[in-house]
Amino acid sequence: TSPFAWLRTRFYYLLIRLYFDQEFSIEEFTRGAKQAFSVVSKLLSQRKLDLLEELVSAEVLRVLKEKISLLPDSHRDALAADIDAIMYTTEGDVRIYYDDDGIKFVSILMCFWYLNGANLPDDVPGEAKVFQIVFGDENTKEKKHLLTANYEFQREFTEGAKPDWTITRIEHPRLLE
Repeated sequence: TSPFAWLRTRFYYLLIRLYFDQEFSIEEFTRGAKQAFSVVSKLLSQRKLDLLEELVSAEVLRVLKEKISLLPDSHRDALAADIDAIMYTTEGDVRIYYDDDGIKFVSILMCFWYLNGANLPDDVPGEAKVFQIVFGDENTKEKKHLLTANYEFQREFTEGAKPDWTITRIEHPRLLE
């Protein structure tokens, strides 16, 4: 992350604490986002989309239903991220905005890097390579892929709104396209 982007996101976190939620903590948010990412990604890989209705926006869920049905099993298996297999997490973008009716929203894009042992082909199409990591010796060799995912979380901060974060964007590059 560039120093400017880091400073910008810290400024937004300060605004969130000052004007929306005095108890907001990016560390606590990140822990919750990792848990949500792990649960949602596993449900996606298992095609249990009906269980996502409370976690994912209706529009995203509609798109996912179309895409998941077309995925090969290997790609679907690669969507699942165990919480212990998440290697790195960072915030991408933070936005604060109001819609035409004066409703206040905050959205935070989270980027995840995770290990997955799905049987993906060595040559995954696309510009970026999927990194492979081999664990063990020659006899007990286990290949894992280092994959990325981007999930955007949104919360309405209008008075009286439910204090729940909803996933409004799900991207698994080269897997869920």
